[in-house]
Amino acid sequence: VQLQASGGGLVQAGDSLRLSCAASGHTSSTYAMGWFRQAPGKEREFVATIDWSGGRSYYANSVKGRFTISRDNAKNTVYLQMNSLKPEDTAVYYCAASRGDGLRSLPGQYDYWGLGTQVTVSS
Repeated sequence: VQLQASGGGLVQAGDSLRLSCAASGHTSSTYAMGWFRQAPGKEREFVATIDWSGGRSYYANSVKGRFTISRDNAKNTVYLQMNSLKPEDTAVYYCAASRGDGLRSLPGQYDYWGLGTQVTVSS
């Protein structure tokens, strides 16, 4: 499975962005999906995860109420809608896929990773 994240950019605090993650390759299997981010000098941190059906999701406390993860399995795409962005949201955002179903918040639980997309939020 190959993952391609897009939609990052430079925005001002309070603005919104929507990230997309398109999957290709062996996409007929069941995959839970997640978004992580990594700021300079910091470890990669969990942002959000969604199960195969899209019926369940789970968020990091730092983004809860501002970010929404969703998926369109017909398009093999996962989205991260980011509202009310803050300078501390600045990071490279990565999407990841985990074989099987469920909610997963640890990087080690994921089998495939995409190249990241940069999100920069200015104050």
